[in-house]
Amino acid sequence: MGMGDDIKHNAEEMKGKAKEAVGDATDNERLQAEGQTDQAKANLKKAGDDIKDAFTGDR
Repeated sequence: MGMGDDIKHNAEEMKGKAKEAVGDATDNERLQAEGQTDQAKANLKKAGDDIKDAFTGDR
């Protein structure tokens, strides 16, 4: 995985954590769910990149 992809995925995960925290603080279930979804998407992208790297030997 390229360094840029890693940074982008981590930023997306942090954005999701922030959304979830704001949702928790304001009792906004929709925002909490969006934050959790953003985090899950970022983690799936990271896992996909790790699998791709395992096959291409980029790590």
